[in-house]
Amino acid sequence: MSWTSRKAVVAREDMLPEHRLAQSLSWPHLIALGVGAIVGTGILTLIGVGADKAGPSVLLSFCISGLICACAALAYAEMATMIPASGSAYTYSYVVIGELLAWVVGWSLILEYSLVVSAVAVGWSGYAAPLLHEALGVPMALMQGPELGGIVNLPAIGIILAVAGILILGTRESATLNAVLVLVKLAALVVFVAVALPAFDAANFEPFMPFGFAKSVSPDGVERGVMAAAAIIFFAFYGFDAIATAAEETKNPSRDLSIGIVGSMVLCVLIYMAVAAAAVGALAYSSFANSPEPLALILRELQHPWAARYLAISAVIALPTVILAFFYGQSRIFFVMARDGLLPKGLAQVSQRGSPTRVTLFTAAIVSVLAGLIPLNELAALANAGTLVAFAAVALCMLVMRRREPGAVRKFRVPLPWVVGPAAILGCVYLFYSLPRSTQLYFLGAQVIGLLIYLLYSRRRSLASDEG
Repeated sequence: MSWTSRKAVVAREDMLPEHRLAQSLSWPHLIALGVGAIVGTGILTLIGVGADKAGPSVLLSFCISGLICACAALAYAEMATMIPASGSAYTYSYVVIGELLAWVVGWSLILEYSLVVSAVAVGWSGYAAPLLHEALGVPMALMQGPELGGIVNLPAIGIILAVAGILILGTRESATLNAVLVLVKLAALVVFVAVALPAFDAANFEPFMPFGFAKSVSPDGVERGVMAAAAIIFFAFYGFDAIATAAEETKNPSRDLSIGIVGSMVLCVLIYMAVAAAAVGALAYSSFANSPEPLALILRELQHPWAARYLAISAVIALPTVILAFFYGQSRIFFVMARDGLLPKGLAQVSQRGSPTRVTLFTAAIVSVLAGLIPLNELAALANAGTLVAFAAVALCMLVMRRREPGAVRKFRVPLPWVVGPAAILGCVYLFYSLPRSTQLYFLGAQVIGLLIYLLYSRRRSLASDEG
């Protein structure tokens, strides 16, 4: 048994039948999965949180987060085509570096995906709750967590259970529905930009950087600055890593994975820049900072209630695409770790339709509790910490493979790898430093718990360690 045991990639035909995921996805499905994951709560909800921390320079926060994510996305594309196996950063770390780092990354991904699903469900509830209260008279106490004065966030729990049911039906069916809902979501953002741009006022960008660049604590005790906002807004950009978890379910992974990862990232950066510029230009940032529905609020303030209602309804309809994409990724990480013996092997079972039903239900139970009780900003910040670890690990794996196997076949090659790789790693380290101190401590505490589980349970049951 060794903490440095490395995993061998098993060919599909050599897997047990109950461990084989159905191959049913092509590159359009992957781009839709990526856009569905990336464009969501980050731009529809967290733009208000970012504006509170950075003011108009939230645009710069978007640029910095997007650049770091772009570097990570390139590394993901190269690793995904070299190692076309489910598990994303967890699998790459296991194959390239060893079991201990793979466990840390896998545990971080579990933290990331669980919290993202929960955070987006809470963000979705922020748009759905006013509609439900107005149309059906549902008490707000049953649509908000305890910290916001409610009892439990039932809409957030309900949407998670609904998405779990869709995923159990089958991967291709889920991906097709996701593609349709992505179009609904993009149409709503186009409407927002079209309505908000005529109200653009350059005066709303003055002063551009009221809280400075680096993270600092303001007089009211809140951590602010361009980088403090970037560390939270980072949540808005990731999602392309969920595509990498679909490697074993992709018909032509050597081609489709790179198209899906890079294509979805480029498309979403363009969308975000347009929406953020329109939002800040249309209304003073202080008017929508920390609103649970900032874009809809901007439209109402501009006296376009029809557009605000359309955006809110579109968010209610389409935000579940983010939940679906990350829920999908979470269930696949659980599935692969269970298949490797690091988690209970009973979770690594697929149904007759090729879907991991057991692990999907297990995931639903965990994220429902989080979504029902914890507020959005804390969920998003903690999710970012896990993602930063995974992104840095993938960039490291890419650099290690460039040195270890320079002549290996690479269907996609990162341009300027010794610039892009270190930029991704250092950028992730700086963003982690810029996270709230409480988030850093919570994350380290979660990692301690994860290492205890590894030492007491997973290490002894690992298939790689047994083989070593």
